[in-house]
Amino acid sequence: MGVPVIGPLMVKILGTRNQRMVKRYLRLVDQINDREAATRLLTDAQLRAKTDEFRAAVKGGTRPVDMIPEVFAVAREAMDRAVGIRNIFNPHEKFDPSRLPDAARALYEEVQAEIAATSARDPEGDFLGCESPTESWQFVDIPVELYEAVRELLPESRPPFRARPFDVQLIGGMVLSEGRIAEMKTGEGKTIVAPLACYLAAIQDKQVHVVTVNDYLVQRDRDWVFPFFRALGLRVGAIHPFHMQPPDRKAAAYQCEVLYGTTSEFGFDYLRDNMKLRTEDQVQKRHDFAIVDEVDSILIDEARTPLIISGPAHATKPRYDLADRLARHLVQRQREWDAANEKVESCKMEISGLEGDIRNARDREKVPALKQRQEEARERLPKLESERDRFTQFYEVELDKKKASLTHDGIAEAQRTAGVGSFYVGDNIDVPHLLEQAIRAHVVYQRDRDYVVAPDEDGQMGVVIVDQNTGRKMVGRQWSDGLHQAVEAKEGVRIKDETQTMATITIQNFFKTYKRLAGMTGTADTEATEFHEIYGLDVVSIPTNVPVVRVDRNDLVFLSVKDKWEAIVDEIKALHDVGRPVLVGTTSVEKSELVSRMLTQKHGIKHEVLNAKQHEREADIVAGAGRLGAVMIATNMAGRGTDIKLASYTNEEL
Repeated sequence: MGVPVIGPLMVKILGTRNQRMVKRYLRLVDQINDREAATRLLTDAQLRAKTDEFRAAVKGGTRPVDMIPEVFAVAREAMDRAVGIRNIFNPHEKFDPSRLPDAARALYEEVQAEIAATSARDPEGDFLGCESPTESWQFVDIPVELYEAVRELLPESRPPFRARPFDVQLIGGMVLSEGRIAEMKTGEGKTIVAPLACYLAAIQDKQVHVVTVNDYLVQRDRDWVFPFFRALGLRVGAIHPFHMQPPDRKAAAYQCEVLYGTTSEFGFDYLRDNMKLRTEDQVQKRHDFAIVDEVDSILIDEARTPLIISGPAHATKPRYDLADRLARHLVQRQREWDAANEKVESCKMEISGLEGDIRNARDREKVPALKQRQEEARERLPKLESERDRFTQFYEVELDKKKASLTHDGIAEAQRTAGVGSFYVGDNIDVPHLLEQAIRAHVVYQRDRDYVVAPDEDGQMGVVIVDQNTGRKMVGRQWSDGLHQAVEAKEGVRIKDETQTMATITIQNFFKTYKRLAGMTGTADTEATEFHEIYGLDVVSIPTNVPVVRVDRNDLVFLSVKDKWEAIVDEIKALHDVGRPVLVGTTSVEKSELVSRMLTQKHGIKHEVLNAKQHEREADIVAGAGRLGAVMIATNMAGRGTDIKLASYTNEEL
């Protein structure tokens, strides 16, 4: 009987495995903190020279793990200087130098004069992934005394003028360096954590791919950490799809020590490289280390998603227009069957629901009445099925699998409508497949949910797929096997040539090609077993820097969809009236626009909508979302990784 007590007793004495790991990291943090005072005395040039010093030490046989305290002390100082304090010279941040002591203000004016006399630099080789030049305030050296004066003036590490990584962020960097998953709660600053691990890898001459969930975050994060890497003598690039970035710039970006990109872009470059005939034409030559942001979304939710490179499929153009015309006819003919079948399915659900109510009823006196209702529903069901059978089913649909298939009656009706004897002989052999794809386009795939009609990569109106995980447009991508062309025919836009698969790999298998893999997320502990079994990755839950004061409320359930939307817009009104910024999350373009219409019609509240149709304005919309009384209605575009900053006056007035 005493055996079961041993486990909990040992945990109480020794702590959980996670607690023991955090304690080990905290001992290293103490060593990093001990070196901070000496590191702060280094000039910008001396700090930059540390990178070569560390590289020489590694080549000389020093173990990187033994260098962690000094390496992270240098990285912390570089982050605070380059990403934080240097912003006193950023004209957009409007720093007031009169707040500085006289001696420091004189140094400020000297540096400002040097900045004014220095020209901006061409981005090539120095600011890869961005067309803008590197402004002179970003690379002119700043005296140590001025850094210290700003620290004394602004002791708290708060943007924009301070960016000193907290102890828990140092722990996060060490967790990533060891090839583990760092679980850090929302708002704990994961963006600042990845560069710390990147720096430790860079001194070992390992290239690091930092993987984020969309192109907006790729550029935002890369631009944000660029000053940090530049301060340490390293290059950081960003890769984007071909319609956003020319091939020569992408090839140059792959020469950087650190590279930011999306899963799909890294994966597609890998597939393209495997199709190249000469190794010198390949761009992605190394798979040393990948750090995956929002790792649960990418490695678990999207693990089996295939990345596909396609090529032309047909020498002659299939008859998409014929298939679309036949599909429209069959969909119209089946409306009566669909309406009758909906009543049948509703009755079946009622019977099933009543079965559960009877089984779980606490008040047994209600059971007879429930059984009576169930019996009446069972008597109704055969009549409803008989009513449905009066009509013809031309096709079957599996919405969960996004499939549609023709019945024998459907084939016969399509052949009769097309005026042919059989689709299974001669030149008509491809029609059944095209027709099933056309039915999928009309019945399964919805505009403003699965796709939008917008300018494509050629600038012409076309069908652009919406990524269901990110809510973003996937310009240049196509569904295969004629489905994309079927949707184009449905929408009446230009029909492109059909494609076929030339190369493919799943996201899971792609990330297994890396020698080392690590990740960050706010929610990994629930999938810890899958991470360990599939990828060999352990999860370390990192404590928050300060106690969490956010209140997470329970879900609300409504009797009807209309009641739900009404309650949402009323809640928005109540929060808006007291000046609180509001973010409303929806699952599709269609629903975001529905909430927008209801909010305008019922309350007349000014708001912004962020979905795949407005992605060009994303940076401006997000920048204003934290202002007093702001309302933003968004799809999951504004989900993972989006950083909405509260305006300073919002904190004070609320």
